[in-house]
Amino acid sequence: MYLAYMNSSKIVAPSDIVQLARHWIELASSLGPSGVWGLFARGESLVSFIFAQVRSLQDAADAKALTQDSAVLGEQFYFFTVVLMWLIHAGFMSYEAGVARRKNVMATAMKNILTIAVVTPTFYYFGWWIYNCNQPGLPIGPNSSDFTSAACQGGIPWSDAFGPNITNNINLIFFLAFLLFSWTTASIMSGAIIERARISAYLVLACLLGSVVWILDAAWGWSAGGWLTLRFGFHDSIASCVVHGVAGAFTLGVLFNVGPRIGKYTKDGLTRVFRPHNLHITALGLMLIFTGFYAFYGACLVIASTSFPGWANIYLSPTTLGSITMVITLGFAGGFTGGYFASRGDPFWTISGGLAGVIGVSAGADVYAPTLAYLISMLTAAMVVYIGGWIETKMRVDDAVGAVAVHGVSGFLGIFWVGVFAAGYPTGINNVESSIGGQLMGAATFLPLGFLSGWVASYVLRKLNLLRVPVEVELEGLDMAEYERDFYPEHARAPEMIEEPDGQLVLSEELLPAELAELSTNGSGPRVPAGVG
Repeated sequence: MYLAYMNSSKIVAPSDIVQLARHWIELASSLGPSGVWGLFARGESLVSFIFAQVRSLQDAADAKALTQDSAVLGEQFYFFTVVLMWLIHAGFMSYEAGVARRKNVMATAMKNILTIAVVTPTFYYFGWWIYNCNQPGLPIGPNSSDFTSAACQGGIPWSDAFGPNITNNINLIFFLAFLLFSWTTASIMSGAIIERARISAYLVLACLLGSVVWILDAAWGWSAGGWLTLRFGFHDSIASCVVHGVAGAFTLGVLFNVGPRIGKYTKDGLTRVFRPHNLHITALGLMLIFTGFYAFYGACLVIASTSFPGWANIYLSPTTLGSITMVITLGFAGGFTGGYFASRGDPFWTISGGLAGVIGVSAGADVYAPTLAYLISMLTAAMVVYIGGWIETKMRVDDAVGAVAVHGVSGFLGIFWVGVFAAGYPTGINNVESSIGGQLMGAATFLPLGFLSGWVASYVLRKLNLLRVPVEVELEGLDMAEYERDFYPEHARAPEMIEEPDGQLVLSEELLPAELAELSTNGSGPRVPAGVG
C-alpha cells in the first residue's frame, strides 16, 4: 500500500500529516484500545489505514486546486480582454480625429483621452455600486436582503472585494471589464458633438452617461438579477441596446441642445457637407474598434471552466465563446455588404455599416445561427445608412460621425430582432422565455432613460452658457484657441472647403463669416432649427 501510494507521484504536504494525526487521535479516542487493535486484527495494517486517509485528503486538495485554477483562468481571461479593449478607445480617437477638420484634430483627440481620466474615478466610486445594488429596481441600498444583496455589498468602493484580496480573484478584474464598457459608452457621444462643444461640458456629460445612465440600464436589463430579465425575459446578450442604444439616445438628446456647427445648414434648411481632413485615419480607427470588439464580446461572457459547457452569457444562460465569435465575424461581413450597397459605395458608410451590422446582431449573438446573423447584419446596416441620412437632412441634427444612427438605431433594432427571430429562448436563472413583448418593454424603459437624461443635462449646461464654445473659437478652430499652436507645422495648411447642397465647393473662410452674420446668437452658439422638417 505504501509503495502504491508513493508510486502515484502525489506529494503529502506537512499540513496533511498534521490533519491526519488529528484524525487518528480522534478515531483512537472514540474506539478505545480494544477497538483500535480489533481494527488491525481484521487484516488492516497501520500503513494502509494511514494512507487511505491521506488519499481522501489529497482528493479534497485536488478539488480545491481545480477550483483555484478555474478562478485564476477567469482572472487571466478578463485581464486580456481589458487590455485588448483599449484598442476600442485608440480607435475612437483616430475615428473622430479623421472626421474632424484639421483645425480641431488635437482637441478631438484630447477629449477621448480625458474621457478615461474622468469616467474611471466616477465609475469606481458610484458606478459599480449602481450596477450591483439596483438590479431589482429603485430604490435599494447596501443593506438589502434581496437576490443581489451579496453583490450589492461587494459593489461598495471601500468593501474588502475592492482591495488587495487574495481570496477574490474575480471582482476587481470583472469591475475593470465593466469600466472599459463605460469608456466605450461615453466615447459614443464624443464624436457626435465634435468641433463646437466645450471639453468641460463634454466631460460632465461623459460622467453622467458612463457612470450613471448606462450602468443603471445594465443593472435592470443586463444582469442575472435585473427586473427586466427576471420578469420579462429581456435578452440583450452582448449589449446591443444597453450600451449602444442607450448611448445613442443620450447623444440625440445632447445634439438637440448643442445645435449644428456654424454653416452646416443653409437658411433654407438644406445640408452642407464638412469634408473630413483624413478619412483614411477614420477607417483605420474603425478597424481598431472592430478588433477590440472581439475582446468586448468575450468580456460579456462568464467563464466557468469547471461547469458544462464552460461559458455563460451575462444572464448565466449557457453559451460558447465560439458561437459569439462566429456571429460577430459574420456581423461585420454582412454590415460591410449592406452599408456598401445602401450607400452606393460611400467609404464612410461602408465601414460604418460594419459597426452597425455587428451591433444589430449583438443582442442575440449567443443564439443566432450564422446565416441568420449575416442577413440581420446586412439589413441593419442598410437601414442605418438611410436613417442616418434622414436624421441629418430631415431632422437637421448635425451628428458629425453618425453615432445616433450607427449606435442608437442599431442598438434598438438589435433587441427588436431578438423578439422577432429568437422568441421563446429561455433567458436567465428563471428561464423566462424571451418575447417581442419583453424586448419592447426594455426599449420603452431604455429610450426615455437615455434621451431624457441627455436632453435635461445638456439643457442645464446650455442655460448656464457652458455647453458650447464661443462662435469666434469655433470659427478659428479649437486647437488654436485651446493650445495656440498648429499641430502640423511641417505641412502647409490647405484651404478648408465646404460642399454646398448642389455639390459646389466653396471656401469656408468666405462662407462661414457670412453665415454667422445671418444667425442670431444667445451667447452659447447659433440657433438653427432642429427637428423634423
